[in-house]
Amino acid sequence: MSTFVDDDTRVVVQGITGGEGNFHAGQMIEYGTNVVAGAVPGKGGQEAAGVPVYDTVSEAVDAENADASVIFVPPAFAADAIFEALDTDLDLAVAITEGIPTQDMATVNKRLSEVDTGLIGPNCPGIITPGEAKLGILPGNIFSEGNVGLVSRSGTLTYQVVDNLTERGLGQSTAIGIGGDPIIGTSFIDALGAFEADADTDAVVMCGEIGGEDEEQAARFIGEQMDTPVAGFIAGRTAPPGKRMGHAGAIVSGSGTGTARSKIDALNDAGVPVGDTPEEVADHVEGFL
Repeated sequence: MSTFVDDDTRVVVQGITGGEGNFHAGQMIEYGTNVVAGAVPGKGGQEAAGVPVYDTVSEAVDAENADASVIFVPPAFAADAIFEALDTDLDLAVAITEGIPTQDMATVNKRLSEVDTGLIGPNCPGIITPGEAKLGILPGNIFSEGNVGLVSRSGTLTYQVVDNLTERGLGQSTAIGIGGDPIIGTSFIDALGAFEADADTDAVVMCGEIGGEDEEQAARFIGEQMDTPVAGFIAGRTAPPGKRMGHAGAIVSGSGTGTARSKIDALNDAGVPVGDTPEEVADHVEGFL
């Protein structure tokens, strides 16, 4: 079993005629993802990356029976692209775009509460079920099939941890990069709940970072709702208060919450061992399995 996407997922790429969209659509197809269409206003009737292009997501969904989208649209237009995806019968939209204004995402977040379509991102690498499908920009060659779920706010950290897991022979069921912006769709808790419900995920890795209280909330969820063992990693331990580090959401206010220490303590209190390095994370997962 996989979480969110598998080899039956039929994908439409929004922004497929742009440089990034076209390149990564080709990479997804090469990996084996079932990319069935692109959607770009005014480009309907063309072909890109070997698939037909439609003017709207709705047309692509109706014509090609698509059930997921990946969004490669510039920041100024990305919120509209997300809204277009949410106004269809898609199960999932994955927004790769970085730099979407927070005010735009606040409006998107309100709409999310009114629809059944899920959103991963924005400002994320996407999602992959190894050997079946990848939606986004993840380097498929470092992933391997297995029973370890992974959810992370950081794309680069995802790659580091996965590389260590794969080297140990610890394959992954699904890996999800949820993004590091202040307002995102799928949360740690959403992903953790999906992994808990997946009979073929026997352990989970959660990679967080400074800023916000998402990891503390996830720790409470783990302690109260999960039987599947979880190992953690928290980035940004040496970041100074008040300075944003990398992601837009990675900033510590100095109030005592959102720090690496507060997150590590919360996870430890929930029974989650937190590695000091990606290698130590793999050590903890080996100990679970």
